Amino acid sequence: MNKPKVVIAGFGDSGLLTAIRLGRHFDIVGISAKPALLSGQELGLRLARPKDWARDNWVSFDKYRALDRVRTVQATLTGLDLEHHTVHATTPDGTPVDETYDFLVISTGVRNGFWRQPTVQTPAEIAADLTATHDRLGAARSVIIVGGGAAAVSAAANIATAWPGKKVDLYFPAERALTEHHPRAWERLRDSLIGLGVGVHPGHRAVLPEGFDGDEITDAPVQWSTGQPPAHADAVLWAIGRVKPNTDWLPPELLDEQGFVKVTPELQLCGHHRVFAIGDVAATDPLRASARARADGLLAHNIKATLAGRPLKRYRAPRRRWGSIVGIQSDGLEVFAPNGTAYRFPAWSIDRVLMPWIVRWGIYKGVRKNQPLS
Repeated sequence: MNKPKVVIAGFGDSGLLTAIRLGRHFDIVGISAKPALLSGQELGLRLARPKDWARDNWVSFDKYRALDRVRTVQATLTGLDLEHHTVHATTPDGTPVDETYDFLVISTGVRNGFWRQPTVQTPAEIAADLTATHDRLGAARSVIIVGGGAAAVSAAANIATAWPGKKVDLYFPAERALTEHHPRAWERLRDSLIGLGVGVHPGHRAVLPEGFDGDEITDAPVQWSTGQPPAHADAVLWAIGRVKPNTDWLPPELLDEQGFVKVTPELQLCGHHRVFAIGDVAATDPLRASARARADGLLAHNIKATLAGRPLKRYRAPRRRWGSIVGIQSDGLEVFAPNGTAYRFPAWSIDRVLMPWIVRWGIYKGVRKNQPLS
């Protein structure tokens, strides 16, 4: 008896975790523009310590034991035929791909800065990008980070840690950074940044050059609409959260005014009970937090329940962002709860407990040794 087929359109963090949850019960096909999991998380580590970042955030699909039954296709998504339950895509050599489905999961995420783009890349191109960005920042005597979210704070902390002699300044428009986290998280990290020598500049709203979305490192003076004089640095990193959903391939009626996928509280698309969406692309809540809130388990349950005719579970969004912000450091890993309380994994536990048992086995159900960036 053939298993029902699930096509997962977009095979980043959310898509991959959903496939792991469903792999034993369904025939899974994952479509990805990348040849591996290339996470958009941990920007600071990616910039400052690309080899360490790559070990856990750039992982070939064949390293995941739970994906041994899953077929992956590297292709660019081009269209969706809802009537005939077919996803259209094109491989890097221009060959058209048509994948029919019994269930469809849309998890194509968003583009944001130079580190989250839906372009097709080879492993060599990915490695070159990581190295070039790291070298560019390493050569700069001064760096400005524009933005107040977790990516900006992480970048400031990790750049200052990796290059202690470098002048690093963080500019953001509100009175505090990390406005989507509990205020205690910013209070703690602000003190850490100041201790690292980072200049912290609230109340600065940048003027973006016309047609610029923050998708490259620049060196021109940064102008402010809030009245301050321009700021100068050898390298300007824009982490301004100007995200765009990767939904150009979808019918417009499935999208809200900002281009995100409209979903019910059960993560289904209205009127299409065998089509679901998860992650940054899904309009679940103001934070679009279904990826970080680990809704992959709920989504897998709801697909199985739809098939069996059982009731579905509702997704309940967290009110604040939570989790790691600056990533693994020499003294361990600090994780923030929704109430702003910080919990620390000591350094000795990272390679003995956290990564091998909690992450690679507990979350990903087994990851073979990954070849680090050379």
